Amino acid sequence: MSTFNISQSIGEIVSIMPKASDVFKKYNIDFCCGGHRPLSEAIREHKLNDQEILRKLDEAYEETTKFTNQVDFRKMAPSELIDYIVNTHHVFVKKILPEISELTTKILRVHGPSHSDLFKVHKLFHNLKTELEQHLIKEEEILFPMIKEYDASPSKDLLNRIDTVIKETEDEHETAGGVLKELRKVTQEYKVPEDGCGTYCKTFEKLQELESDLFQHIHLENNILFKQLGLEINHIKM
Repeated sequence: MSTFNISQSIGEIVSIMPKASDVFKKYNIDFCCGGHRPLSEAIREHKLNDQEILRKLDEAYEETTKFTNQVDFRKMAPSELIDYIVNTHHVFVKKILPEISELTTKILRVHGPSHSDLFKVHKLFHNLKTELEQHLIKEEEILFPMIKEYDASPSKDLLNRIDTVIKETEDEHETAGGVLKELRKVTQEYKVPEDGCGTYCKTFEKLQELESDLFQHIHLENNILFKQLGLEINHIKM
């Protein structure tokens, strides 16, 4: 019998076992913005074999249980999880965005005349860069301080304000996720052409690093941090 079942939400599975994200990425199953959906829905959408997916998840679970130092983000207090997100994912994004900006501009100048898709890659990435820079500021200066304040001194009024900003943040996550999917489509799964140089390869590698980090980043926020607060928000509305 499988450890998981297809009626569970995708985000719940990754919350229980972070390594499930590797399985979902392999099958192009969205576990961050689409984490609220049941696994069965994604399986139908991608015309996948449910037994194959469950078998891969079980294999990942068996591998995970061999190690005892796995972090269970669900057990972190909101303030602790926020510190982890900022110190890990925000730091990474701030470092890699200017690197990719320089790289995408460089390959556009050199290879753009023969690979017109690079004009779209350049535009998509820089739109994403602008959105992410603003997004991080909103989280660090508005949303996260409010959550920490609520963690220390809960109030209904503060929770309602948090709810409003969380909805805006989730919409921004959806937009970022859409751009990432479009980048992967435009680049044909980040396939470097035969005449692509070392910089071309490095650019696509960095874009995939950003994608992987953002998937984990958004998952922690949407499916764990915001879900924890969502339970309290729903409670006060009852």
